[in-house]
Amino acid sequence: PFRSDPRFFRQSAMASRHPEFKVALCGDGGVGKTSFLARHLTGDLRMRRYRPRVEADVEALAFHTNCGRVSFNVFDTANLDSANTVGVWRQLSWVDSDCAIVMFDVASRITYKHLLYWHRNIVRLCGHIPIVLVGNKVDLRDREVMAKHIQFHRKHNLQYYDMSVLTSYNVEKPFLWLARRLVNQDNLQFVGPCARAPPDFHIDAALVEQHERELQGA
Repeated sequence: PFRSDPRFFRQSAMASRHPEFKVALCGDGGVGKTSFLARHLTGDLRMRRYRPRVEADVEALAFHTNCGRVSFNVFDTANLDSANTVGVWRQLSWVDSDCAIVMFDVASRITYKHLLYWHRNIVRLCGHIPIVLVGNKVDLRDREVMAKHIQFHRKHNLQYYDMSVLTSYNVEKPFLWLARRLVNQDNLQFVGPCARAPPDFHIDAALVEQHERELQGA
């Protein structure tokens, strides 16, 4: 079967002895989905520039944990700005997903407003699967979506994380939370660094502390 065919992953999982899950990676174009994958695959963000697509790219990620290896087949979905032309491709790529990661850009209010679109379609096509909501680019000081205004995850009972792909801040959290939910092991931990290479930039510790306080107080 083709690489994008869900049967390919079902057969692969049956042949392996470790858990393997299909992930739909969703969000508007330019929010950092492809860079998020690049941070895990190679660590080199320069090799993974944004480009609009009409079908999903598929990447395999394996994480070593204290409970054994856990693998994710990540479907980097087509972008919202081409939604009128790729509906069939999106439905094919999302079918049979075990979980989803939905990203927005904290420096772009419109990407946050579009979360309802992404969430509604995931539920319609996949049912109520585990979903992680991610606000990327929190390293930027001129953010438009402030931490205290992020309420979508509370209304829809989703997990949320601030994240900065540029600095590798919290890049492991979405996959760690999903792994724990999917294998039903709350004490599961990743063993060793998740990002393949250290980041060239580092997030301001004071900025992180401020955002965490605002999230807790929201």
